[in-house]
Amino acid sequence: MRAKFLASAGIVAATAVALTACSGGSGEGGGGGAEAASCTNTVVNADAPQVTVWAWYPGFNDVVDAYNNANDDVQICWTNAGQGNDEYTKFSTSVESGSGAPDVIQLESEVLPSFTIRDALVDLTEYGADDVKDNYAEGAWEDASSGDSVYAIPVDGGPMGMLYRQDLFDAAGITVPTTWEEFRVAAEKLKAAGTGGVLTDFPTNGRAFNQALFAQAGSVPFDYDSANPQEIGIEVNDAGAKKVLDYWDGLIKDGLVATDDAFTPDYNTKLVDGSYAVYLAAAWGPGYLQGLSDADPDAVWKAAPLPQWDAANPVQVNWGGSTFAVTEQAGDKELSARVAKEIFGSEEQMNLGIDKGALFPSYAPVLESEEFAAKEYEFFGGQQINKDVFLEAAAGYEGATFSPFQSYAYDQLTVQIFAMVQGEKDASTALDDLQASLEQYATEQGFTLK
Repeated sequence: MRAKFLASAGIVAATAVALTACSGGSGEGGGGGAEAASCTNTVVNADAPQVTVWAWYPGFNDVVDAYNNANDDVQICWTNAGQGNDEYTKFSTSVESGSGAPDVIQLESEVLPSFTIRDALVDLTEYGADDVKDNYAEGAWEDASSGDSVYAIPVDGGPMGMLYRQDLFDAAGITVPTTWEEFRVAAEKLKAAGTGGVLTDFPTNGRAFNQALFAQAGSVPFDYDSANPQEIGIEVNDAGAKKVLDYWDGLIKDGLVATDDAFTPDYNTKLVDGSYAVYLAAAWGPGYLQGLSDADPDAVWKAAPLPQWDAANPVQVNWGGSTFAVTEQAGDKELSARVAKEIFGSEEQMNLGIDKGALFPSYAPVLESEEFAAKEYEFFGGQQINKDVFLEAAAGYEGATFSPFQSYAYDQLTVQIFAMVQGEKDASTALDDLQASLEQYATEQGFTLK
């Protein structure tokens, strides 16, 4: 089954991609099989063994330089092999060819099973992962684990909250909603105000965003353990998912929210020009907003907790989050595991990631520090958004289980939500059809359904 999955998993493009990887110079201690030495950063001690790293974090060069300056006995050779799927495609090609992968690689939590099933990642329990477990948020650690195995070290997370335009709320007489029922009322008020905008956007291509909203209502779409890689439980059409999608379908049909594709130039403009009064966002969302060059300078942005189905029993969810994993092609797995644990494994290194890359840390000594809680954000008028919103969301997130064909599942979810938005089917039918398509796909790939 693994061989069949490797050939048609659908997590990456099938075409071969030329690799430009950095290696450990002399080859001692790292290199992951790459032949050409090409580090984006400057290696401080050329005599030390090098560990090759692929990552796309903003401002990562500063983090790597600080690490190399502080460690004479090991050096990081870093390159940006592309962001997200671009990097995953290159890594997949390396896995198939048996060479060209880095020693350490940045992977989003949701794609870890897609590579563990292909025997591409090292189980880090053999290299002291459990020794640092208590240094990380519980949910983030759960996302990087499968059963008793740990396949990556968490770096950053995406606990969710609500970013909103206080000026638009005030103009329409909207009270900040704390429940989804109140959220609909706010959407109705904004529509009645006749501003021409809507409360928010529900993108058909939201993928992990859509799934996080389903999870808030109790949806658990997959049951999977890498210890039994041929078995998977699929329940994407459970009551929680249907409740949430039916709710959003109602908002869409009443013209209360937009259905623009996320992260397009048009979407980015609408995020900041008043077309949307709310951005339902992960903790990396504030940094994303600030990076949009055409942001309205007169806008008044604030942050609030994500609305709840039951305000008395809040459920916290997460959208995104990345890790460092060690590849099976690593030249020195023990040294590579050390680097994976240490790159952001200190307060100094993690704070660099926050300051240079706007990361929301999974590293508990920083996450739980008073300095991080009290951090004021000028973009939000000096609001302490971590204390007010994201720290509670992070503390309440318990983790999720992803499938070994997560990207394919997201693609099919997009197809079904689009069909719903086009009026071709209702929410319940869309999710039932999603269930059927994923069961068929899993069976075709050789999985046994639980």
